[in-house]
Amino acid sequence: MKVEPLLKPALAAKSLKMGSPVFIRAFKQERELELWMKPADSEKFVLFKTYPIAAASGKLGPKQAEGDRQVPEGFYFVPPSMMNPRSRFHLAFNIGYPNQFDRAHGRTGSFIMVHGSDVSIGCLAMTDQKIEEIYSLCDAAHRAGQKFFRVHIFPFRMSEEKMRQCRGHRWRPFWKNLEKGYRWFEEKRTIPNVSVQDKRYHFGNAQD
Repeated sequence: MKVEPLLKPALAAKSLKMGSPVFIRAFKQERELELWMKPADSEKFVLFKTYPIAAASGKLGPKQAEGDRQVPEGFYFVPPSMMNPRSRFHLAFNIGYPNQFDRAHGRTGSFIMVHGSDVSIGCLAMTDQKIEEIYSLCDAAHRAGQKFFRVHIFPFRMSEEKMRQCRGHRWRPFWKNLEKGYRWFEEKRTIPNVSVQDKRYHFGNAQD
């Protein structure tokens, strides 16, 4: 893509390259999407860039049903088959909602994307310019052998203060479960392997 020559110097400055493994985190309240990448000489991911989210409909809390206009919260992954270079929103990839956790809780919905444009109905709209960068890096990672990249979506940056502020909120028990995955990456800079048992997320070591 035409953005690749512009990305290469910024990547090289962090010992990264086109094709380095990628990982995405998004925060609904802050309206930010982080793109992390892993250098060849390290097991830990480094932050390549933080992008402003142009549009994300709904409010804090998970997506529960088709048509509720909510952006999901949880742990998702994107194989090559879910990349869409011919999206009507310029470029897009499907995050894979509903995942195993969502289905266990009876949640429904489809075609939840990270895409271009600046309009959202349950998706994360990044603008055409920003999605070209994000899509290019993710596509290059796939082509270089990354079988899937992970997308973790949180209601907010799950600091101790933020978690105190949500005491009594209807979604606090769910958010406490998400917080474990959030803190894993915050502390280790490696991505946990996420599984679902008894309708809860569980976290263990993973190689990415």
